[in-house]
Amino acid sequence: MKKGITVVVADNNQLIQMGLKVVLSAEEDIEIIALTDNTAELSEFLEREKPDVVLMDFTAEGFSLESIPTVFKKSPKTRVVAITPDQEGTTIINALKAGVTSYVKKNCDFAEIVSSVRETAAGSKFFCGKILETIQQVDIDPEADEFSNFNCEPVHLSQREQEIITLIAEGLTNSQIAEKLFLSPHTVNTHRKNIMHKLGVKNTASIVMYAVKTNLVNVNKFLFSSS
Repeated sequence: MKKGITVVVADNNQLIQMGLKVVLSAEEDIEIIALTDNTAELSEFLEREKPDVVLMDFTAEGFSLESIPTVFKKSPKTRVVAITPDQEGTTIINALKAGVTSYVKKNCDFAEIVSSVRETAAGSKFFCGKILETIQQVDIDPEADEFSNFNCEPVHLSQREQEIITLIAEGLTNSQIAEKLFLSPHTVNTHRKNIMHKLGVKNTASIVMYAVKTNLVNVNKFLFSSS
């Protein structure tokens, strides 16, 4: 029986394939429906099946940057999460131009990799903290056609991100949020950076203002809190 989110892992390293399969298959709402180690095999599979997400290392042997648009030619509704070792900013930007929705590193926390799949399947973007920092360091031409929707899409916050915004607005630190939500501080920090990226803000005060404006927290909490 189909679970919820169908995923294809595209990587030429069998250890990586099996590791991702074990991690993701442990989630009740995620199903790994194929493991593939080259673009031709991936293309053939996409013609038969229409997975929700392809988790791909386009830098691995057997794949390339051109493998990304191939996914959409065979299955237009499928989204791509890039999962690679460290890359230069230009490589990441080129992957985004090619159609990658989300981007994480192979040494990310398991929780971040799982979140990247869920967020992407839901129609959102997800970048691990390191990738997001690299993207922000690259000089992007805002007039470029490839990025016409990159920063202009409606804000979509996951339930987890809304929880974290609420806790930030209540004054909790990353460590306190991590303890409360049973996450690692690193994962909380990644969510925090993604939240700031999605909202287009640069500080905690702006997150608090957003939380109040959208009723994630009650303004009375700040007006009448005891000293």
